[in-house]
Amino acid sequence: MTTIIIEDEKPAARLLQRKLEKLDIEVGVMLHSVEEALYWFSINEHPDLIFLDIQLSDGLSFEIFEKVEIKSAVIFTTAYDEYALRAFKLNSIDYLLKPIDEDDLEIAVAKFKSLLPKQASQQKSLEIDFEQIKKMLTNPFEKNYKKRFTVKIGQHLKVISIDEIECFFSENKGTYLHTFDNRNYLIECTLELLEQELDPADFFRISRKFIIPLKAIKEIVLYSNSRLKVILPSFKEEEVVVSREKVSDFKNWIG
Repeated sequence: MTTIIIEDEKPAARLLQRKLEKLDIEVGVMLHSVEEALYWFSINEHPDLIFLDIQLSDGLSFEIFEKVEIKSAVIFTTAYDEYALRAFKLNSIDYLLKPIDEDDLEIAVAKFKSLLPKQASQQKSLEIDFEQIKKMLTNPFEKNYKKRFTVKIGQHLKVISIDEIECFFSENKGTYLHTFDNRNYLIECTLELLEQELDPADFFRISRKFIIPLKAIKEIVLYSNSRLKVILPSFKEEEVVVSREKVSDFKNWIG
């Protein structure tokens, strides 16, 4: 099986390559732009699988499909989710949002491998259309939200389940998660990125400083300037207040 990565950020490409090696996927080639990819496809046999970033240094990778008939299976890797529908119409097996979670990557690779026996008897490369993918996957557009976080404590790593988290907050340019057992842990993530990684049915960003889960709300109190104050089980470091512009959406969220 031949696999290539098309990614304009070389450190990201190497990181993905290392993650794939753990899954016994050997990457033969790494390309870094639309132009480079077009030239490579013009002189090489197409691989079985492509890991493809959408926004490359010289344009969108969709331009490659406009100029070359790609018959390889594709797993898109991107920091943006607005291209999902377009991506799934282009031989796409999966659509992974950066930073790529290793569990999500393993699932995507498993999806690809599950298709190999059916396709191998027909042709070397995979030719999978949009309707086939919809039938093979339970819900191809369902996003896999964050289920756990790994935090560093001295020389040790601790895994914290999403169910243990009472809130996320920012302080002194750092982002922290606060657990129900009243502990704070620094995480390498911004609240903006967390908004994309957390299930919006369970988590809501109530202000520039706080993201809270629905199940952690102990009490809601009327506050000054048409705002609301949320009482959490253990977080007492400061008042947790829903900003005025978020109040309406917050009320709709809690139902």
